Amino acid sequence: MKLGVLALQGDVREHISALNECGAEAFPVRTAEEISTLDGLILPGGESTTIAKLARSFGLFDLIAGRIKEGLPTYGSCAGMILLANELVDGAVGQETFGGLDVKVRRNAFGRQVDSFETDLPFEGVGTVRAVFIRAPWVETTNPGVQILASVEIEGVSHPVAVRQGNVLATSFHPELTGDNRVHRYFVTELLRGVSTHS
Repeated sequence: MKLGVLALQGDVREHISALNECGAEAFPVRTAEEISTLDGLILPGGESTTIAKLARSFGLFDLIAGRIKEGLPTYGSCAGMILLANELVDGAVGQETFGGLDVKVRRNAFGRQVDSFETDLPFEGVGTVRAVFIRAPWVETTNPGVQILASVEIEGVSHPVAVRQGNVLATSFHPELTGDNRVHRYFVTELLRGVSTHS
């Protein structure tokens, strides 16, 4: 099984390490040929506008969006959640997303870098995880078919921070930074189950 971490910008190495610890072969991907042969894709944390612009510049944007639409198992953390959203709130002017999640996501919902924080979160199907939020988004609204896996309550309002729709998984937070690979293991065992491997 070939798992790729989109290596245009962001915390690529940490995701590869977490996936390897789950027994999955993972490697950085930067070319159309590499992306075309993947069984699963990770969109890492980083700067969502930069990743989208680089993907467009390198001729990868439509390929990635198309593969996700076709059902490629995909997991996005933080910026990756933004890139997977079908709709954004407070997006940069002209900002593009690959889509794949029928949700509306608010960029930098928790505030600036100085407002970063950690907390313990119940995560459905995984257990309680330590969640690291860094200039994180949250899910503003979900449409039918989207499963909410974890939420954070802010001033009495519950905001989804982990969601799944079919073969697409996204978290507002960064499990790759904690040394706890259970979210990655969930991706490998639950979303990649039954995916045929390429020779």
